[in-house]
Amino acid sequence: MRQGTLLLAQLRYGPSGNVSVKVLDCDTIGQVKEKCLETIYRNIPSSQRPRKDDLDLEWRTGATGRVILYDEDVTSKTESEWKKLNTLQHYNVPDGAGLSLVPKQSSIYNFSILSDKNEKSHKYETLNISKYTSSSPTFSRAGSPLNNDMHENGLRYWHLVKHHDSDMQKEGERVNKLVSEIYLTRLLATKGTLQKFVDDLFETIFSTAHRGSALPLAIKYMFDFLDDQAQLHGITDPEVVHTWKSNSLPLRFWVNLIKNPNFVFDIHKSNIVDSCLSVVAQTFMDSCSTSDHRLGKDSPSSKLLYAKDIPEYRKWVDRYYRDIRDMSPISDQDMNAMLAEESRLHTTEFNTNCALHELYTYAVKYNEQLTVTLEEDEFSQKQRLAFKLEQVHNIMSSE
Repeated sequence: MRQGTLLLAQLRYGPSGNVSVKVLDCDTIGQVKEKCLETIYRNIPSSQRPRKDDLDLEWRTGATGRVILYDEDVTSKTESEWKKLNTLQHYNVPDGAGLSLVPKQSSIYNFSILSDKNEKSHKYETLNISKYTSSSPTFSRAGSPLNNDMHENGLRYWHLVKHHDSDMQKEGERVNKLVSEIYLTRLLATKGTLQKFVDDLFETIFSTAHRGSALPLAIKYMFDFLDDQAQLHGITDPEVVHTWKSNSLPLRFWVNLIKNPNFVFDIHKSNIVDSCLSVVAQTFMDSCSTSDHRLGKDSPSSKLLYAKDIPEYRKWVDRYYRDIRDMSPISDQDMNAMLAEESRLHTTEFNTNCALHELYTYAVKYNEQLTVTLEEDEFSQKQRLAFKLEQVHNIMSSE
C-alpha cells in the first residue's frame, strides 16, 4: 500500500484550477472520487456538493489520451466466483497523474493505454457500488463497506480481503489475522489522535456550566421531577434514579446526535465515519450505565478501545447528576415563562395543531389511566385537570 498525490487537473464541477488530492494506490475508483470531492468541496455544505454517483473519474494521460476509470469493467480481475474491485494500482495510475471529474456517461469507448491487458477499445459499464454495500456497517476493518462480500450475477466482489464462508480455511485465517493486527495498531493510533476531542465532547455534555453556557432550565426541572417521583413511590435505590435520568436525556437525546451529526450539520456521513461514531456513541452509553461490563480477549475491539476511560467518564456523569440535584429548584412560574418564550421564538417553525392532535391521540389511548392519575394527584386536583380532560373529550366528540 502506497500513498500518492494525484493532480486533479480540470474540474468541470466547482472551482477552476488544479487541486492536489492525497490518495492510496489501493483505493477503489469510488473512494478516489469521494476523496476528490471531499478535498475540493471541504468548505461547501454537503447538500450543495455534486454526488459521486453523478460523476466519472477521467484519467488524462497526455495530449489526447483519456480514460474513464471504473470500479468494475472488462479489465477487472476475476477468479472463480471472486471479482476484485478496480483500484488506482490496477490501472497503473502514477503519482501526480492528471484527472478530471466529468459528468457521468452511461458508456464510453476508451482507447488502449492500460498496459498490455488492453489491446483494443472497450465499452465500460458503470458500477453502482452503493447497491453492494451494507446498510449497517460494523466497526471493523473486515466489515468496512468496501470489504463486505457483495453478490451480483453469482459473483462475490472484494476489495482488500476475501471473506471466505468457512472459518476452517487456514489461508483465510492467516490473511485475516494479519489484517487484524495491522488494523488494531492503526485503531489505537487513531484513538490517541481523537482522544482530546472525545474527552472535550463528554466534558461539555456532562457539565452544568461549561465555557459560560448555563444549564437549560428544562433539564433541572425534569431531573427534579424524577427525584420527586422516586421519593413519592418510595424508591431508595440511587441506581434506579440514575437510570431514569440517563434514559431521559443522555441516551435519548445526546446519543442520537453523536451517532447522527448530519441531523444538525449539513455534512455527509460515510459508512466509515458512521462506524467510528458508533464506537463513540457506545462508549457514551457505557459511561451512563451503572453496571460493570466484563471484558475478555474475545470482546470486540470497539469495547476494549475505551475500557480504561469509561470509569473516569462515569465519574463525570455522577458529578453531573449530583451538581444538578444541588442546584436551586426551578419554580413553575419560571418554567412556564421559559416555555412561553420558547414558543414565541419558534411560533412560525412548528404546526401547533398537529402537535395538539398527537397529544390528544395519546390522551384517548390512555384515557382511563390518565383520568385515574389526575383524580389522585394533589396538584391535579387543585387544577381540576381530570374535569378539564373530560371537557376536551366532550368538545372533540361533538365536532
